Amino acid sequence: QSNLTVCFSVGYSAVALNHVIDFKEKKQEIIKPVSPSELFPSLPIVQGTSKRIKVLTRLTLVVSDPSHCNLLRSTSANIRLYDIIAVFPKTEKLFHIACTTLDVDLVCINVTEKLPFYFRRPPVNMAIDRGIYFELLYTPAIKDSTMRRYTISNAISLMQVCKGKNIVISSAAERALELRGPYDVANLGLLFGLSESEAKAAVSTNCRATMLHGETRKSACGVVYTVKKPRKVEEEETAVPACKKAKTQA
Repeated sequence: QSNLTVCFSVGYSAVALNHVIDFKEKKQEIIKPVSPSELFPSLPIVQGTSKRIKVLTRLTLVVSDPSHCNLLRSTSANIRLYDIIAVFPKTEKLFHIACTTLDVDLVCINVTEKLPFYFRRPPVNMAIDRGIYFELLYTPAIKDSTMRRYTISNAISLMQVCKGKNIVISSAAERALELRGPYDVANLGLLFGLSESEAKAAVSTNCRATMLHGETRKSACGVVYTVKKPRKVEEEETAVPACKKAKTQA
């Protein structure tokens, strides 16, 4: 409750309660998310509005082997109950799988150690096209100078490939002292290689888009859109009557 109060006081209107599953540990099961109303009987009201702060449920799967991805491909009833699904790939192959095939909302980027692989443009661009966002955590950067160096280095490596698109900056804070306001987080985004507008989007519109992506994932099997096909020059020429063509050529 104290963390929620701090989030409210520093300017956030929505938070996500994260349930992490690391398949390296034994007997890991995906349980049903606990309803926020059970944990917090009374939620604080968002500053300047009459609405109460929104509490979401999030599932983060730490995958270190391709077999761990099978759970995400299955139609698990408990998985679908979470508002946001994130995956934390530990290898380049798993990062490629997460970007190209897994039905998730977020791909977490390691910020506590040097990356064992380089980001490549094809999987990153495919993830962007699929509406998946990349998550960077800022809490390790304010805890330790070594992790701060890794955070900035790994973030800049990602920015060189994604060009600042589809970035979400989160806290993963376990204590209220680790939380920072949205404007402070946006300023940290400048250190990560984001422009001012991209850094603001990473704590606002991109977060909202991630929530919408999660809602679409739960409620729809696919999206169909139509594109108007431009007429070719040859079609336009054949559409002109022969008599007018002759007068034009004359």
